[in-house]
Amino acid sequence: MKALALGLALAASLALPFAPASAETVKVGVTPGPHAQILEKVKELAAPKGLDVKVIEFSDYVVPNAALAAGDLEINSFQHQPYLDNQIRDRGYKIVPVGLTVNFPIGVYSKKYKSFDEIPAGASIGIPNDPTNGGRVLLLLADKGFIKLKDGVGVKASVIDVVENPKKLKFVEIDAAQLPRSLPDLAAAGINTNFAKEAGLDPVKDPILREDPKGPYVNIIAVRAEDKDKPWVKTFVETYHSPEVKAFILDTFKGSVLPSW
Repeated sequence: MKALALGLALAASLALPFAPASAETVKVGVTPGPHAQILEKVKELAAPKGLDVKVIEFSDYVVPNAALAAGDLEINSFQHQPYLDNQIRDRGYKIVPVGLTVNFPIGVYSKKYKSFDEIPAGASIGIPNDPTNGGRVLLLLADKGFIKLKDGVGVKASVIDVVENPKKLKFVEIDAAQLPRSLPDLAAAGINTNFAKEAGLDPVKDPILREDPKGPYVNIIAVRAEDKDKPWVKTFVETYHSPEVKAFILDTFKGSVLPSW
């Protein structure tokens, strides 16, 4: 009986995933929605490799970089490179990218109109009030021919760079997380995919305009510059870039979120 019990215990232990005796804890800042969902998958896969990933959600785009710079996080995964570049210019953060993650093609949504052509002159269009995502919506509108921007502004485009506006659209700058809530009061709004999904919008079917997924807005994994060569960073990035995570993204988000590594 003792031999049988020992054999059963051994079989049970072999059936469990290997968990290192002492795991290294890394706190990762994300925004709610797809970033958080993906990180839960990364957390599951990282545990047998000795990483105890703590997923911490933030409801805006400003705090995750401040928390990372202050040492309250080890990693964040929520932003694209143009946004990080702008934050570094404004705040002097010593934060660096260490890997690519996903792309969320931004969309313009409307509760009132089925196409952007239907939007009347003088209508109010909501755009995110952070410089890079607001500029991203303006670039989308320029690409579709609804406005013209000053030559050479690129990803730094802002409302003051609009040089032609045939419909005399009024651009209303609103916190990105609040745009879905403000949508009924606007003719249309450019909304980031994570906030659109949280509000029950379908980022593939619902936008009346949608960004080309090939562009500069691929999201990144970021750490403090002093940590970039640490072994846990390499383990985290390799886990994120695993075939299992890629399959999870494709199966879960059905094209609204695209793996970009």
